[in-house]
Amino acid sequence: MKNLEAQASVLPIGQASAPVESGAHARRILTRLPQAPRPVPRIASEAQALQIAQTLAESFRTGAAQRDSERQLPWDEIEQYTASGLWAITIPKAYGGLGASYETLAQLFVTICAADPSLGQIPQNHFAVLQNLLDMGSEAQRQRWFADVLAGQRLGNAGPERKSKAAHLYAATARLARDADGTLRVSGTRFYSTGSAFAHWVPFRAVDEQDRAVQVWARRDAPGVTVFDDWDAFGQRTTASGGVTFDGVVVSEDDVVPVWRYASVPTLSGPVSQLIQAAIDAGIAQGALRDALDFVRERSRPWVDAGVAKASDDPYIIHEIGQLQIDVDAAHAVLLETARHLDALAREPIDEVSSARASVAVAQAKILTTEAALNASEHLFALAGSAASRSKYNLDRHWRNARVHTLHDPVRWKYHLLGNYVLNGALPQRHQWN
Repeated sequence: MKNLEAQASVLPIGQASAPVESGAHARRILTRLPQAPRPVPRIASEAQALQIAQTLAESFRTGAAQRDSERQLPWDEIEQYTASGLWAITIPKAYGGLGASYETLAQLFVTICAADPSLGQIPQNHFAVLQNLLDMGSEAQRQRWFADVLAGQRLGNAGPERKSKAAHLYAATARLARDADGTLRVSGTRFYSTGSAFAHWVPFRAVDEQDRAVQVWARRDAPGVTVFDDWDAFGQRTTASGGVTFDGVVVSEDDVVPVWRYASVPTLSGPVSQLIQAAIDAGIAQGALRDALDFVRERSRPWVDAGVAKASDDPYIIHEIGQLQIDVDAAHAVLLETARHLDALAREPIDEVSSARASVAVAQAKILTTEAALNASEHLFALAGSAASRSKYNLDRHWRNARVHTLHDPVRWKYHLLGNYVLNGALPQRHQWN
């Protein structure tokens, strides 16, 4: 990998990426680094946090369609988002943060994702890792990394490898090892790395020298860390969720979280991660419905047999809009109810039963938000008419985003989890997808 870094180092100033292979399988190194962090403002209340989110969302909505169409990574928007202080709201009060509720966290994601779901998804791993740190980090690690986030630093993630050699999502594709002098290094490949391009820290799963699961924290700008601009899905196009390689990256003992110690310890890490995914889908549903309403009011023509002057007076369109609004609102309501349920569970020690109840509640929300996102983004065109399919409006991005993001974890397994719990009392498996 060092020859790849050498190629990246000679790029003209301002160039974001460079090819490292030729032909159909070319990969491009993402050479741009995030700006140096700056301390973020302390948000005084959860109500203030949601108001800030709404103001940002109105700004982010402008240009969202163009960013998707041209695949412009939202570098400036991410800096603006971080500078608002919103990325620090879940840090507990004991460590200097707001200690915001899961309900507020869910609503934050809904609000931003309704404006631009790619931009809205980028901090998913930032917040999920903060929960991991709360559940599994040492006190020294919590103090250190919570302080970093309050100082404006962002956390990414390097997710599971996508290649067939990784037989399952937890397969080891990164490993810790020691040099002869005792220096601890990590090497490996990862993919689905939402947030890493824009992050200052890149936590990721690896195995230690005893083949035990660990979470390793590497600096985004550390020698040997290479982020690739190779995310080419047809939806969520600007999340930069591509590959990351680690080539002998030096880490300290304090940069390693021994998650293997918590394999049998119930936590809320999995349910919180899934709550965020459901909130992203709820935001996609709301954004699609909003654009459908705008298009019907402003551009659509009534059907020839409707006998009305405006499409918004078509009785069938009115009926279908009402039905769709119910679906979107119901999904949102269950999402927030689920978040409040997690808030209540978090006030007491988490055991197997409460962890299972959290996973079941989140599964219900995920089913409804998945279906609402897919339904709203698909039905948009039936309501708005053929003009809505013109490429200049880029309304298909809603369906593309919904379809790609809801593949994050298959909803059929949510039905199975829910049905098996209700019918057989089976507790769900504990992992980040439950």
